[in-house]
Amino acid sequence: MPTEKREVDAARFAARAGREMADMFDQVSGRYDLINQIMSLGQDAAWRRAMWSAVPAAAHAVLDLCTGSGVSLDGLRRPGRLVIGADVSPQMLELAASRQRRTGWAPRLVCADAFALPLRDRSLDAITIAFGVRNLRPRAEALAELARVLRPGAVLSVLEAAAPRPGALAPLHTLYLRRVVPLAGRWSGDPSAYRYLGESILEFGSGPEFEKDLAGAGLRVVDRRSFMLGAARLWVALREPVDGQNAFNHPAELQNARLRGSGPSAGAGLEGEWRVWSAVQALLSAALFVVLAYAAWVFANFGAGMPLQGWQRRGAWLLILAGLALFGVRTVRLAGRMLGARPRP
Repeated sequence: MPTEKREVDAARFAARAGREMADMFDQVSGRYDLINQIMSLGQDAAWRRAMWSAVPAAAHAVLDLCTGSGVSLDGLRRPGRLVIGADVSPQMLELAASRQRRTGWAPRLVCADAFALPLRDRSLDAITIAFGVRNLRPRAEALAELARVLRPGAVLSVLEAAAPRPGALAPLHTLYLRRVVPLAGRWSGDPSAYRYLGESILEFGSGPEFEKDLAGAGLRVVDRRSFMLGAARLWVALREPVDGQNAFNHPAELQNARLRGSGPSAGAGLEGEWRVWSAVQALLSAALFVVLAYAAWVFANFGAGMPLQGWQRRGAWLLILAGLALFGVRTVRLAGRMLGARPRP
C-alpha cells in the first residue's frame, strides 16, 4: 500500500479524528445510502426500525448522533418531540436537510463533534446512533459525553456493524469485510473509505468490548439483538442515575415513535408499502441467486483455464456456494413473508 494511503488510514483511526471523518463522509455522501442498502441486502431499514422502537413514546428530546444523510430521523419524528440530528460532515448534513420536510415537527440539524456536544447536562431523553459509534475514538470518552447529556433513566439505542464472533462462519465474515467490502468503494467518491469501513468493523469487536465501555460510562444494557448472523447488532442501554439524581420517568415497555396516524387508511397504506418492499427484496434476492448460479456454472466449466492457485480456487467455490445457500434461503423466506400477513409493530 502506498505511503500516502497508509497515512490516510492511520489518521482515520486516530483519537478524535473528527476532521478526517468529516472529509471521508463528505466524499462518499452521494452514494453512501445506496451502497449501505446493497451491502445489508436491503435490511438496514428494518434494523433502524428496531433501533427506533427502543425510544420511549414519552421521550421529548431525542438526539440522532452520527445522523449522516438523516435516514434515521423520520422514524423518530412525532408531534411534540424535539429531534436533533448531529454529524461532523457538512455534506451529509446538507443531504439530510434536503430530504427533510419543512413542515410539522421537523428535526433540527447541527454540525457537531460527538466529544463536545453543544447540549446541556442531562438535557436528552434518548440518543440513537446507527453505524457511527465505531468511528468515535477513544470510545470510552465518547460514551462519557453521551452519558453527560442523557437524563438519568434515559435511553441509548445503538445499531452497529460488528466483527465476527468465533465460529465456523468467522473466516468467511472476515474475508467479506477485508476483501469484498472494499470493492464497494469503486462506486463511491473515495474508494479508501470502504477499506476503512471493513477494518473499523473488525476493530470495533463483536460486542463484549463495547458493553464493557457502556458499563464504564454508567450505561446499563437492558436489551441486545443480533441481525444477519451477527453482522449487525443492536444495544439498548439506560443511563444509570447517580446519587441525588431522579430517573427520567417513561413507560416500562419501550414503544415505537410513530409519525403517521394509526387509522384504517394508514394501516392499509402501510400494508401495501410493506408488500411492495417485500416483493422488491424477494426479486433482488432471487436475481442474486440466479447470478451466483450462473457464476457457479461458468466456474465449473471454465475454471480450469483460469490462472488461480489452489487456495484461490477453493475460496471462490466457498464464496459461491455460501452465497447460493444464503440467497436461496433468503428468497424462499421473503416470498413466504410477502404472501403472509404483515407483522404488527
